[in-house]
Amino acid sequence: MTNLGDLEVFVRVAACNSMSTAGRALGLSPAVVSKRIKRLEDRLGTRLLQRTTRQIALTEAGQGFFNRVQSILSGIEEAEAFVSGRSAKVQGTLKISAPTSFGRMHVAPHLNAFMEAHPDLIVQLELSDDLIDIVGGGYDLAIRIADLSDSSLVARRLAPVRRILCASADYIARHGMPVTLEDLRHHVCLPAHNHDSWRLVGPGGPVMLKPQGRLVTNSSEVIREAVIAGLGIALRSTWDIGEELKSGQILQVLPGYESGRGVSLSAVYPSREFLPAKVRLFIDYLAALYGPTPYWDQ
Repeated sequence: MTNLGDLEVFVRVAACNSMSTAGRALGLSPAVVSKRIKRLEDRLGTRLLQRTTRQIALTEAGQGFFNRVQSILSGIEEAEAFVSGRSAKVQGTLKISAPTSFGRMHVAPHLNAFMEAHPDLIVQLELSDDLIDIVGGGYDLAIRIADLSDSSLVARRLAPVRRILCASADYIARHGMPVTLEDLRHHVCLPAHNHDSWRLVGPGGPVMLKPQGRLVTNSSEVIREAVIAGLGIALRSTWDIGEELKSGQILQVLPGYESGRGVSLSAVYPSREFLPAKVRLFIDYLAALYGPTPYWDQ
C-alpha cells in the first residue's frame, strides 16, 4: 500500500511546482523529497512529474492522480477531525500573508484571542504590500484587499471595503469644505502611493480623477499620516482612518462620491478541496470578527 506521507509530499510538490519549496514547507531536504517522489512513482509504475533544471510539471497521469489524491487527503483530515475533535484543536504552523497597514491594524491586534483558543498552533504572519505567490511561498492563506473576480485562487469575502475622500478637520478649517468635484482643483490633493487614479461612483455614475500633488511617496502609511497632519485631501479606506473619523479628527469630503463596490476584503487560498482545519478556523474567526458591517464602519 502506498505510504500516505508520500502522497502528502507529492501533493505539496505538485501545488508548489518546486521540490525545494515543498521541502521547506514540510521540513524535508530536496533530496528526501525527490526520493519520496521516486518511491511513489516506482510503486505506481508511472511517471507523475516531468522534471527539468528550471521547473516541474505534472504528467497527464500525474494530473489525474493529483486531483484524486487531494480529495483523499481532504477526506482523511475531515475523518480525523470528526474522531479526535481537531475542529477545535489544531496544531502545526499557520503561515499568513497580509497587507502591511491592514495586517498591523486589524490582524495583529486580534491574534491573541485566536492563539489562546488554539495553544498548539504557531502563527507566522508576514506583512507585505507586494502581490505574493501563495503557493510558491508556501502560504496557507493571504488576506487581500482587491477585486478578485478574475482570480484563479479560492476566495472568501470577509468584509466590504469603503474608500472615501477625506481631509483633517484642521485642513478644512483652513481651506474650506469642497462642495463639488470641480472645487478639488483649488485644493491640495494627495495622490495614492501606487499612483492609481481615484475611481469614484457619484450621483451621475462612475468618475475617475487623476490627482496631481506635491507629495510623492511609495508608502500608503505616509499618505495616511499626511492626511491626519492636515496636508490635503486623499482617497482612503475607512478601515485605515476609522478611529479618526469617529473622533472628528478627519472629515469625509464630498460624501456623495465613494469608491465602487467591486473591491472587498477577502481571504484567499490555493484549493477548496484540501483545506486544513487550521485555515478554515482562522478564516471563520476573521469573518466573525469583521462581518458584513465591520467594526471600523460602526
